[in-house]
Amino acid sequence: MPGGTDAQCSRTPELQIPGGTEHPCPAVPNPHIPSALPLSVPAAPSLRSRPGPGGAAAATAPVPLRSAPAGGAGAAAAAHGGAAMSDQRLRRVRDRVRSFPDFPEPGVLFRDISPLLKDPVAFRTLIDLLEDHVRASFPKIDFIVGLDSRGFLIGPPLAQRLGIGFVPVRKKGKLPGSTQCISYSLEYGRQAELEIQSDAVEPGQKVVIVDDLLATGGTMCAACELLKSLKAEILECLVIIELKALKGSEKLNSIPFYSLLQYD
Repeated sequence: MPGGTDAQCSRTPELQIPGGTEHPCPAVPNPHIPSALPLSVPAAPSLRSRPGPGGAAAATAPVPLRSAPAGGAGAAAAAHGGAAMSDQRLRRVRDRVRSFPDFPEPGVLFRDISPLLKDPVAFRTLIDLLEDHVRASFPKIDFIVGLDSRGFLIGPPLAQRLGIGFVPVRKKGKLPGSTQCISYSLEYGRQAELEIQSDAVEPGQKVVIVDDLLATGGTMCAACELLKSLKAEILECLVIIELKALKGSEKLNSIPFYSLLQYD
């Protein structure tokens, strides 16, 4: 290990991968204003608090929202509106993914999330969508586990939103102290190794593993094996993009999997 620290690796068998509504305000009569003149009503204040002249936040009373009926047309309209909003957010994220043919090798179509990372609104929308999914799916999570390297871009902000910690899984030789490591095959036939610190997760702790993309599934499978070696409970593998034609999710066996965007 760099810096003179020996990383003790416990090898596991190599994984082989084949080939808001406005409410009207009543006008209050004023004896000094002719009744023929309409009164202008100021707009409702924002719910967001802003610092006052003395530095203290000026609190504003929340505006009550009208609740839709539990069933019938009101419920159907609310469900339709929610679905439309979700579709709009997904389009915002998808529109910031671009494609590069023949990269990193001829015949490969590379899905690039750099424009997504550059756009603060789109990136915030991405984390919103991931947070909504995780909160709706799992009542308790101990850690978000991110994969080297692009999993480090989405894992920490997601973990911060959820109020939990982040654990990195890194390429070999990047972590100090005692580690668990595993060898596996990459998408294009090359061999690689992943490591996690031996004390990163305690037995029985619940984790969600995140990365930017799932292709053949080699890296995600290797990460799952590392977490299993520490006796963690893997709740789900979560990615932004899934390349469905490569069938990587099938290699995860019984581990739940979720992707925001799918490409053939």
